[in-house]
Amino acid sequence: MSTDFSLRDPLPGVMEQLSHRWSPRAFTKTSIEPEVLARIIDAARFAPSCFNAQPWRFYTSNDSTFADYLALLVDANQVWAKDAAVIGFLAAKKNFEHNGKPNAHSAFDSGAAWMSMVLQAQQEGLHCHGMAGIHKDAARTFFTLDDNSEEVIMAFVIGKHGNTDALPEPLRAKEVPSSRKKLDEIWLAK
Repeated sequence: MSTDFSLRDPLPGVMEQLSHRWSPRAFTKTSIEPEVLARIIDAARFAPSCFNAQPWRFYTSNDSTFADYLALLVDANQVWAKDAAVIGFLAAKKNFEHNGKPNAHSAFDSGAAWMSMVLQAQQEGLHCHGMAGIHKDAARTFFTLDDNSEEVIMAFVIGKHGNTDALPEPLRAKEVPSSRKKLDEIWLAK
């Protein structure tokens, strides 16, 4: 399945793995070998973090919990996420373990871990799609997280890219790698 990246215009030398990363919604219902999933999550361990706190925690579904995880997504995301191989959630520890003080960077650091995980999934021939459309309170309860010390950051799916025609009509048009802002919009050198 060929994907059109013509809306993207990386500078020469930018790693193709970065410029070709995207978040499809069309997935083919397959399984992921346990050792592959372990490598994907393991890649997150090597992300940088403030004081090397590694505040991220990844929760992933299995065959018996997939429906429970799916129910934690808003309806609009359930429509397409049901075909992914794995549904996961990313949570962060809000406080440093070494001194108990608030870690203002826990969500940022968890984002770095997420990106490491995404790139490993891509290396494995899989795709990820992150989601903010979740039932956070229900997820916090499901994972028995302490609201004072842990925060649900996001949900995600992992799987093989599927047939775009299987998506409902409004989603089909979105099933292309999105354009990116121009470099001078995000790089404000003075």
